[in-house]
Amino acid sequence: MPPTLLSPPATSEEIADYTPMTQVTLPPLKNSGLAPLIGKTQAELVDLFIEMGHPRFRAEQVHHWLYVKCVQSFDEMLNLSKGFRQHLAERFQIGTLQIASKQISEDGTVKYLFQCADGNVIESVLMYFEERGSYALCVSTQVGCAINCSFCATGKMGLKRHLSASEIVEQYVQVQADSGKEIRNVVYMGQGEPLHNYENTVKSLRILNESCEVGMRRITVSTSGLVDHIDKLAEEEMPLTLALSLHAPNNEIRSRIMPINKRWPLETLIPSLERYLASTNRRLTMEYIMIDGINDQPEHAHQLGQLIQHLKCNINLIPYNPIAKDLPRAVDYKRSSNQAIRTFMMILLDRYHKKVTVRLERGVDIDAACGQLANRFQADKEVLPV
Repeated sequence: MPPTLLSPPATSEEIADYTPMTQVTLPPLKNSGLAPLIGKTQAELVDLFIEMGHPRFRAEQVHHWLYVKCVQSFDEMLNLSKGFRQHLAERFQIGTLQIASKQISEDGTVKYLFQCADGNVIESVLMYFEERGSYALCVSTQVGCAINCSFCATGKMGLKRHLSASEIVEQYVQVQADSGKEIRNVVYMGQGEPLHNYENTVKSLRILNESCEVGMRRITVSTSGLVDHIDKLAEEEMPLTLALSLHAPNNEIRSRIMPINKRWPLETLIPSLERYLASTNRRLTMEYIMIDGINDQPEHAHQLGQLIQHLKCNINLIPYNPIAKDLPRAVDYKRSSNQAIRTFMMILLDRYHKKVTVRLERGVDIDAACGQLANRFQADKEVLPV
């Protein structure tokens, strides 16, 4: 069941008044009506092919082309006969997403705008981390978001619909194919609340791990704190990293900036994390956005340390990234100063002995950083048509 929100998202009238800074010309809708093969597990492909009268190994061949080679057409499946490729093309399509455009940041981050078969658009972000020597992809799980955090651009869009498991996985497949890079890490931190779209999120996680060969320990799922689904995730036996969007040290502040806290306050949320740790023994990540004058004072650091001191977790401090003021219900927050962030971090390190990092900024200049995804492309940055 969707969470009950005590603070409504933007109205349709407010959303209608919002126009992206750069209008991207979208390609013709890719809606053939054929079922996509991306999004099917190997077992599902085997069952499908056997039902059509084809041997199991044909399904395994197609599975490899889809998820390891990341091909974009049946014609690229070169170890299949031309006749069989045509047979597949008449009955299926590879996937349903189209890269409408992409935008490259000064730091090399690439923001992809995908068009869905129904005309909706979503974003994914490809990031390179020099210190790790690896690429990470941030994927979306919903068109918009219902959680309505005050500091997040996606929440201002409201929730339009869930993405299918196929649409989630296809973001990875298409970016891998388009970039030619080996994407070793995937973070579920794009548009939407992953655990609100629970079944499709979990299926996509299994496909990324088992079919695309992304190590489960290299996958991070972020949640605003849907307690019932945190409990379900603990039972899935997936050694991923769960990141909690905590962002406040007490109920008063958290309810003000994250309305979901009125549904699941800290006295309910923290025990769910304790249960998750007891079941998985996987270290948590606490995400904490640093907003000037709201949640960044020394007393807030002490409250946070006391709240989570007993939890096996790391803390990731996120300097607030500004969101466009023309978005519905945009707020005029400011980023905490570097000194405030350092003081906050040192309290947690020295007094509470927590591992604390400050998130590296990626793609701020193209609205691709944390909290900025709202399907807008900046007018003063190059937009690459596809």
